[in-house]
Amino acid sequence: MESNLSKVGETINASEYMTSREIAEVTCKEHKNVLAAIRLMEESWIKVTGLNFKLSEYTDSTGRKLPMYKLNKTECLYIATKFNDEARAKLVIRWEELERANRMGNFNVPKSFREALLLAAEQQEVIENQQKQIEEKNAKIEADKPKVLFSEAVSASSKSILVRELAKLITQNGYQIGEKQLYERLRKSGYLCSVGESRNQPTQTYMNIGLFEIKKRVIMDGDEAKVYNTTVVTPKGVHYFINKFLGKGMK
Repeated sequence: MESNLSKVGETINASEYMTSREIAEVTCKEHKNVLAAIRLMEESWIKVTGLNFKLSEYTDSTGRKLPMYKLNKTECLYIATKFNDEARAKLVIRWEELERANRMGNFNVPKSFREALLLAAEQQEVIENQQKQIEEKNAKIEADKPKVLFSEAVSASSKSILVRELAKLITQNGYQIGEKQLYERLRKSGYLCSVGESRNQPTQTYMNIGLFEIKKRVIMDGDEAKVYNTTVVTPKGVHYFINKFLGKGMK
């Protein structure tokens, strides 16, 4: 049968147990008197619950091993019925402190000004580290935002768009460029023709790889039908130029 005598130095959760020594300290009573009250009331407790109080031991300043009890909150408040009003109030308040500390992550109440300063410094360091992590995360989100927006915009594009619309798309995602500037870049880089009737129309090379299309429009001028060519950027071309601008590949 397992003994209810705990080993010396057994670790307990302060939010679950209070020792008879701490009860004595909190209520300003001698420990021997608290032990006597516990032993006197244990018989009735066993009759009602079928459980003994948890007996343990501690080592005093002379090296002697002496008995003490570890009681949970319910057991403590039961024992406190033998105490006066002031002692009971002190015990209730102490339990509230322990439970509050547990909710805060087993926070230990500082016992001196020095401990309070050290704890404050540790907490400040934790706060600063957390703030730094948040700032780094937000910075990364901001840095990636244009890429994300570009990607979402491109994914939503399932049809060819005008160069003007491509310029707006680029500008909305953080790279300022107008329609005329974009045409100039595309001509300078050899994507579009620069002179003659083919000006602003895609060169054959980039037509062949599918970056552009030419949309033909027929407009009646009196009895004469005139055909106009309009350069449009394909979804593949949108992907291509977005990658170019994000990578600063367009000069």
